[in-house]
Amino acid sequence: MIKVEMTPISPLQPPIPRSIDNRLQWGNLKGDSVSLAISTLAEKNQGPLLLITPDVHSANYLHRSLPFFSSADTPILHFPDWETLPYDYFSPHEDIISERLLTLYRLPRLSSGIIISALPTLLQRLPPADHLEKNTFILSVGEKFSLQENRERLISAGYRSVQQVMEHGEYAQRGSIIDIYPMGSPLPYRIELFDDEVTSIRSFDPESQRSVEKIESVRLLPAREYPLTKEAITHFRQSWRAKFLGNPQEAPIYQQISEGEAAAGIEYYLPLFFETTQTFFSYLPKNTTVILFEKLETVAHQFWQEVEHRYEQLRHDLTRPLCPPSELFLSFEQLRIEIKNHTQIKISDAPIIEKTGQVNFATENFPPLLIDHKASQPFARLKNFLHEITAIQGGRVLFCAETDGRRETLLEFLKEIDTTPQAVKNWRTFLAENTRVGLTIAPLDKGVLLSSPPLAIISESQLFGEQIRQRRLEKERKIDPNLLIRNLTELHIGDPVVHIQHGVGRYLGLQTIKTSDQEAEYLTLQYADNDKIYVPVSSLYLISRYAGADASHAPLQKLGSKQWEKIKEKTQKHIRDVAAELLDIYSRRQAATGFTFSIPEKEYSLFRQAFPFEETPDQSAAINDVIVDMSSKRSMDRLICGDVGFGKTEVAMQAAFIAVQNNKQVAVLVPTTLLAEQHFYNFQDRFADWPVRIAAISRLRTQKQRQQITQELAEGKIDIIIGTHKLLSKDIRFKDLGLLIVDEEHRFGVTQKERIKSLRAHVDILTLTATPIPRTLNMSLSGIRDLSLITTPPAKRLSVKTFVHDYSPVLIREAILRENLRGGQVYFLHNDVATLAATAEKLRTIIPEARLAIAHGQMRERDLERVMSDFYHQKYNLLVCTTIIESGIDIPTANTIIINRADRFGLAQLHQLRGRVGRSHHQAYAYLLIPDQEALTADAEKRLSAISQLDDLGVGFNLATHDLEIRGAGELLGVEQSGQIHDIGFSLYLELLEEAVSALKAGREPQFEKPLHAVSEIDLGITTLLPEDYVPDVNARLILYKRLANCKNKREIQALKEELIDRFGPLPPAAQHLLQSAELRLIANELGIQKINIGSKYGYFHFDKKPAIDLTKLIKLVQTQPQRYQLQGDESLRFILSNPTPQSKLETIYELIKNLK
Repeated sequence: MIKVEMTPISPLQPPIPRSIDNRLQWGNLKGDSVSLAISTLAEKNQGPLLLITPDVHSANYLHRSLPFFSSADTPILHFPDWETLPYDYFSPHEDIISERLLTLYRLPRLSSGIIISALPTLLQRLPPADHLEKNTFILSVGEKFSLQENRERLISAGYRSVQQVMEHGEYAQRGSIIDIYPMGSPLPYRIELFDDEVTSIRSFDPESQRSVEKIESVRLLPAREYPLTKEAITHFRQSWRAKFLGNPQEAPIYQQISEGEAAAGIEYYLPLFFETTQTFFSYLPKNTTVILFEKLETVAHQFWQEVEHRYEQLRHDLTRPLCPPSELFLSFEQLRIEIKNHTQIKISDAPIIEKTGQVNFATENFPPLLIDHKASQPFARLKNFLHEITAIQGGRVLFCAETDGRRETLLEFLKEIDTTPQAVKNWRTFLAENTRVGLTIAPLDKGVLLSSPPLAIISESQLFGEQIRQRRLEKERKIDPNLLIRNLTELHIGDPVVHIQHGVGRYLGLQTIKTSDQEAEYLTLQYADNDKIYVPVSSLYLISRYAGADASHAPLQKLGSKQWEKIKEKTQKHIRDVAAELLDIYSRRQAATGFTFSIPEKEYSLFRQAFPFEETPDQSAAINDVIVDMSSKRSMDRLICGDVGFGKTEVAMQAAFIAVQNNKQVAVLVPTTLLAEQHFYNFQDRFADWPVRIAAISRLRTQKQRQQITQELAEGKIDIIIGTHKLLSKDIRFKDLGLLIVDEEHRFGVTQKERIKSLRAHVDILTLTATPIPRTLNMSLSGIRDLSLITTPPAKRLSVKTFVHDYSPVLIREAILRENLRGGQVYFLHNDVATLAATAEKLRTIIPEARLAIAHGQMRERDLERVMSDFYHQKYNLLVCTTIIESGIDIPTANTIIINRADRFGLAQLHQLRGRVGRSHHQAYAYLLIPDQEALTADAEKRLSAISQLDDLGVGFNLATHDLEIRGAGELLGVEQSGQIHDIGFSLYLELLEEAVSALKAGREPQFEKPLHAVSEIDLGITTLLPEDYVPDVNARLILYKRLANCKNKREIQALKEELIDRFGPLPPAAQHLLQSAELRLIANELGIQKINIGSKYGYFHFDKKPAIDLTKLIKLVQTQPQRYQLQGDESLRFILSNPTPQSKLETIYELIKNLK
């Protein structure tokens, strides 16, 4: 056998273009060989390569796949699309602008590398190149930096002033520290000044606000693709008045820009800011080679059709006049002229007739390699292919998995065909090493097959089929449900709060109070008759948010009366009874030995691996929680809370698989017939490779079919039954029910809920919900039910942009058009069957070109099913419907929902309805229409405000808590508790309930008279606060005070101290004393010292009845130094202060504590 010498030379060697006149054409580039050829050329070519793809999707794929084949020092730049429609009312996301500006800045400086962009993106006109150069500046350590001048410069460059920097284009100033998140930067920076000199620049984590590393300089790009300098605004105003008719004062965009504000959709007025615009090619180095993909001319023609159509549709609005398309976009002919100035390569995946400058590459199509689990030999195709290629001299194979986890799975599969590939770090390592069969991590989908030299790169997708995989977050974190609730909303002036000793009052803000020798901050609380109390920030543990009924009608207590004590006493008695009832259920669940499921490792592993998506971290955690519950002796009662489409059903399917493998039956309870059918088909698909019998019982089955299903269920012939509330009826009997899965419990009535409750003690129950109702949430937080959160969005899922707007035919037309033009579908929800047909007729008038259908719950079941099926298959693109869609089938192409009279819906329902859209990777939109903003009730206004503010993904849990705050905490255990909760607020109610439950669990009576989580009081007689000039933002100070009050050990205080220094600079004495006071509180708490009180001459320690100090040492101290130490009664020690300075006081206290331990 001849030894084949393996070297790190690419197996594809494309010809290098020599001049502008040298036009090349590459053919037969199949699969990922195009990335391999381009990356090889990039290393040899004298100048950068610009890849022009026909669409955004192919540009994004190349941006992912090219780094795998390229050397580490090859720059790969992406110029992304705005992802808005022509003449859109929306501006691109800050992260998109950030990447675009960074690419434009780097282009003129690029001597080699690869630039990727889609054709429609390159047809947009851009700001002149000098705009970027003039508005970019470098800031270095040691340079002079005038705060005032640079603040103006940042505002002119489009940066927004905020309290805390979180996103690109933001800055914040706190004294001599400036935080800024420059465009094009992976992290924000913290710039520290001394006088007017930069003394330090550190990158920091926007999540934790903690510094990451020191750097010497930072580059500040402008924050927008247009300037907001005074000169640019003047130019914009003059250009507007010269170009457009009508009164400019009636145009909101004109007014906003005149005031220096960044208006939404302003990008389509770019020519008004400059004398002339330029193109992407104005930024390109002259020696750039342009690589042209197929179908570009067709795509350009379609793009221009869309632009002209939208221009004609929108140009008649005099308050928003439009620039003609020719001023904003290049024609394809103009683009051709720009390209002619560069060397060109056209590429094709099909073979071409070879002439001068044309070459076909030695790539081939793969034979089918898909693993067929239903076949008797699932791996036969792959095994034969591997045998053929490795039998050829020098034949080599590289398998590619997308993640470490997937690599392990792939390795297990390959062992089935006696193949053990060698793990290689990357493509270059594989080329350099003499590896016949390798395995690496790469984001490839299509693979490469070369005939000369014989080489195959095989991707996961070729073996397992197309999979949508989860984009890995840079930082994965587990979300604590209690933390979410604690940090949900900041305290605003006027909000009601509960002081455990004084009752419900209203928060009026933080106030600094000075006495002769000290200064401290206090919360000002207002009570009935305008009486006020001042609570030191060190006592924040006594305060909780009032989350009861409508906050504006919170029952303020009268100070000095016994009203609050009576309310507390009554509530405590009631809470004790509630806790006893809760514990009765809890103890029955704990005592009742449920079925202990065993986990069939091999079968379960195969089932889990067959999931066509990659599990998100939260999903994996939820599945593991369920496995632990099911394998324990007690019955499971777990709530899985996750937004619509976040993968709760897969958790349920895996639980069902375990139950069935243990010969138990599974019931899946859903609120609607349509959902029952979708679940039925989804379960059938998921269990297709397993001998599991699945059935659905609903109105869509005939009477005879239902009778047969009922009989087979009782005989144990059906493993999984899916149905609506009929499943809970008395005539449904199971042979051996082991698991009940409840989807959206809040949609069921009282009778059904009681039936579910009766099953809890002896059947494992798994409840799935996007927005838990208050009762469900209360139960979970009270520790009676277990809770798993799924807050990580699935792959390619974007948050839903949400707008609250008065009813407007113009807005409705625009919203439907913008969705239909990108091939999407729209729900128009009008929840009144009587006027639904009339609403549909109005819509036909507003947008006659839409293909409209109607759906509501009073239709015949089969008619409704047909309409939904036709809508799913895109026969219609506008569905006028009622809330029948709330728990409906998934339609990935429906990405806009318009909800008429949104003020009439509850928060949980609005969230569920909004979750109907955004099931794909497209940006989704929700329009909440109201009759008149001023006519809204306060409650409705709060609901709409809450849902429009929380448009992030995974906020269902937060919305449920908002719902508690808005409408009162509702029912607990099915009994109304709203009276007590209205009186004392949900937070305190829950805290008292937790105390009652834990006390009764421990076999003692609840101690309500003692403040919960009581801590020692410390009054050092010195100034202890965060000065306003140190932390200027009131909310930030309040949050920091709260965090300090919640610190449980010295380590946490030290971490907070480091954070303060990092974010705000060196600690001033008052802040230093505040932290020392907090540390003393922890020590005193541990030793049983209730209170430390320090005056100018004397100090006092007030002890508990059983302090944890050494009493012998205390007595000795008093006896040996009677002039300095004196006992006052049984529980107090007085001591003389030798020096009244703050430092001396602290030293005296620490020394005394040391002597008493």
